[in-house]
Amino acid sequence: TLCRVPQTIPEQFFLQSKCQFCDHLPTAPACCSSRYSLAFLSCFGFIVVYALRVNLSVAMVDMLDTKTDDNSSSSVCPEHKGHSALIHNHTGKVYDWDSETQGWILGSFFYGYIVTQIPGGYLARKHGAKWLLGLGILGTVIFTMLTPLAASLGAGYLIAVRVLEGLGEGVTFPAMHAMWASWAPPLERSRLLTISYTGSSLGTVLSLPLSGLICYYLDWTYVFYIFGAVGLLWFFLWTFFVSNTPDSHKTISEKERRYINSSLKSEDIPWCSMFTSLPVWAIVVAHFSYNWTFYTLLTLLPTYMRTILGFSIQQNGMLSALPYLGSWFLALLGGQLADCLRERGLFSTVVVRKTFSVIGMVGPAVFLVSAGYTGCNYVMAVAFLTVSSALGGFCSSGFSINHLDIAPSYAGILLGISNTFATIPGMVGPVIARALTSSNTIEEWQTVFYISAAINILGAIFFTIFGKGAVQPWAVPGYESHIQ
Repeated sequence: TLCRVPQTIPEQFFLQSKCQFCDHLPTAPACCSSRYSLAFLSCFGFIVVYALRVNLSVAMVDMLDTKTDDNSSSSVCPEHKGHSALIHNHTGKVYDWDSETQGWILGSFFYGYIVTQIPGGYLARKHGAKWLLGLGILGTVIFTMLTPLAASLGAGYLIAVRVLEGLGEGVTFPAMHAMWASWAPPLERSRLLTISYTGSSLGTVLSLPLSGLICYYLDWTYVFYIFGAVGLLWFFLWTFFVSNTPDSHKTISEKERRYINSSLKSEDIPWCSMFTSLPVWAIVVAHFSYNWTFYTLLTLLPTYMRTILGFSIQQNGMLSALPYLGSWFLALLGGQLADCLRERGLFSTVVVRKTFSVIGMVGPAVFLVSAGYTGCNYVMAVAFLTVSSALGGFCSSGFSINHLDIAPSYAGILLGISNTFATIPGMVGPVIARALTSSNTIEEWQTVFYISAAINILGAIFFTIFGKGAVQPWAVPGYESHIQ
């Protein structure tokens, strides 16, 4: 049956298939290559994706009526003066949403995001990722620009628009993973994918401070209009310069085309084998655990900076971006280091993936808990939060790309599966965190940090025990028919 798959691949079958997975293919220069052009343009795309996703976290601080008791502008720590003497252009409409409503608004995006994960990977594999990803982001852009109108109509309308944004963005990562299955040579996967996906960290780095500045000098509505316009620019670039595969690319060199094509054959999707594979569940658990902390900070860090540490809207955006700047840098560094370790044969793929995952999950847990005990020591609090998120960047060369190691033909679908489960923290995390921090005390936030750290550590342990680095038997094209 499809679920009965031997644990090892017979040697004679592997030898027949070695051309598909050989690590010693002829190389093609990286400079000015089509694959690296795709990496940088997709990086720009993920900058847009995360800018559209996180800008509400900062804008929300400015959207709330500070005169209401539940949204009091007072903070636990003394407010920072700095630039506060400058006039804050608070001309946008404000709302008196309570903490529970805020939690639902911040988490609503993920109720749409979770729906299109697996369909996104499946459709990208069957019909190509270019238009699926492009139109998904275009849809998110359009609904982002409708956000001010939706907010003026009521919280329910805003929640609905955020759900629709999530539906559009839900296809992005599975579609991009499916595209990389056709574009990324095995020994360049870490480099290419980290360039591509670090756009998410870079988008957060750029979006948070720029959102704060836009709110400060204009008003919060322009946050959605300006980032939406950038998204439209990206869509046109993506439309004209990207192709689904090397074979359909118009300007790729023949040498690079031959280098990239590893002849991964198309076959029926082994759904049963996927869902009964422990290495797949190792990725799922790690992804879920990592995202719990990531989404909690992504949606609520500006709130923590304001209500606990007392930073202004302008300072808030700048400082909230620091953790993601560190994450972006370490993700790029980790990608180079991971490929270097594998190319030189110093460590196996599985050791590299597990090591980077442990550093990227246990390290953040330690510093996140420590941040909760810094009190009003602003320097230590910001430093610990920055290091916590920065270390998470190493996961970009850990479990985050392990789908391509264990099943390159089905990488997009596997990412859709893992990201479906990993979206749940985005749905429930902000709601739980806001419920636990209704009084906005340091002790309440310590509880939030403890929960996130514990989940992170459990995920790291599970991946370390059950994660794999080799192509799984069920993922080898033609192998199912071979054993029947």
